[in-house]
Amino acid sequence: MNPSCNLFIVGPTGAGKTSIGRRLAEHYGLSFVDLDQEIEHQCGVPVSTVFEIEGEAGFRLRESQLLDECSRRRGVVLATGAGAVLDPANRRLLTERGYVLWLQATLEQQLERLAHDRQRPLLAGTDRAERLTAMAERRTPFYREIADLVIPGVHEHVHAASDRSILLIDQHWQRQHAA
Repeated sequence: MNPSCNLFIVGPTGAGKTSIGRRLAEHYGLSFVDLDQEIEHQCGVPVSTVFEIEGEAGFRLRESQLLDECSRRRGVVLATGAGAVLDPANRRLLTERGYVLWLQATLEQQLERLAHDRQRPLLAGTDRAERLTAMAERRTPFYREIADLVIPGVHEHVHAASDRSILLIDQHWQRQHAA
């Protein structure tokens, strides 16, 4: 168990990190932070534009800097980007500064949830299933490595998924209150 006043959410693209994260923050009376939205706010442009101008390496650098900043806050639910776990320093920050939830999603769930999404630069192209599979193969070991709690992906509405997550979190999270 990892006692903490923060909940950090990791998982693949389309797992529901933002949607469920907002509901968890409301339920626990914590602030909600979406790391990709923080990057967009700081840069003044969408993530896709950051990728276009700076490439993935530039985006990952910004992501790491903001993860460091945002994870220092106390009393937050932080939804990371799906690839934030690729950097060993990010993984260390997540495990040291928060209770890490791994929201899982099957390939079928991802494809369904992302069917109309054209904003994610790493999904651009024709074969999304192949791209998502490749990302999962690379990232899943890192999610597993840092997760304090695994929330299995189930085909259900976000409210039901949030309620199920809260039940699991309440059984396992040793919550410390932010001072």
